[in-house]
Amino acid sequence: MRIVDKIPLFVKVWGRVRSFCVRQLVNCLPFFRFIRETQDYKHPITFDVWYKHKVLGTHKTCYWPIHPTSHVSYSENVRLGIETFPGYMPGCYIQAIGAIEIGDHSIFSANVGIVSSDHRLDDARKHEADHVRIGRYCLVGMNAVILPGVELGDFTVVGAGSVVTKSFPEGACVIAGNPARCIRMLNRDECVEYTVKHRYHGYLTEDEYLARFPDSVVGALQHVESTDATGCATFYSGESRLDPSGK
Repeated sequence: MRIVDKIPLFVKVWGRVRSFCVRQLVNCLPFFRFIRETQDYKHPITFDVWYKHKVLGTHKTCYWPIHPTSHVSYSENVRLGIETFPGYMPGCYIQAIGAIEIGDHSIFSANVGIVSSDHRLDDARKHEADHVRIGRYCLVGMNAVILPGVELGDFTVVGAGSVVTKSFPEGACVIAGNPARCIRMLNRDECVEYTVKHRYHGYLTEDEYLARFPDSVVGALQHVESTDATGCATFYSGESRLDPSGK
């Protein structure tokens, strides 16, 4: 057998050896606990995800996994709930000059844009910072764009390709179109709330997250702060505790 004929066999063996070594590394080192404990997530953090982000990729200051083709600016102004990783999928754009706050267990598809500030009309070199707030258990479809000042309540579903220019704070609805409008209301009694065994904000445990962001609003999203006249829970009350200027 010629050497060139042995290459596929070598590649196959090397792949198995690499997988074995990675498994042993992940199982032995306490540092990789977040990999072991997020395998039941809808978007689990694997060794390859971590390696491509933290070793080979950009945006290494982000505390949650980012796909190599996604872009995040001003990540220090982003507050994320449990099991919520905007930018995990390819092609996403997250601009957080103003505050971005997202609740637990929300899902973001590929090529999603979230923008919390806009250019001034009289001087395009400058930005006007605002905020974006997205509740728990939301689903944002592919190619959707969420613009500054938008607030979406729990269980909001954003259709693919939508441009969200106004708020839907009541949640429990399906919105779609450009500009997005409500096309269907959901029955809150049928909306399923769930949790996970290990509560991670990206790579951070809940304790690490709250220690890093003691002013976090999202850290308290699991606690109902008020109810409206219909008895529906309101998880965003008052103004953001983040400085909308991004400082």
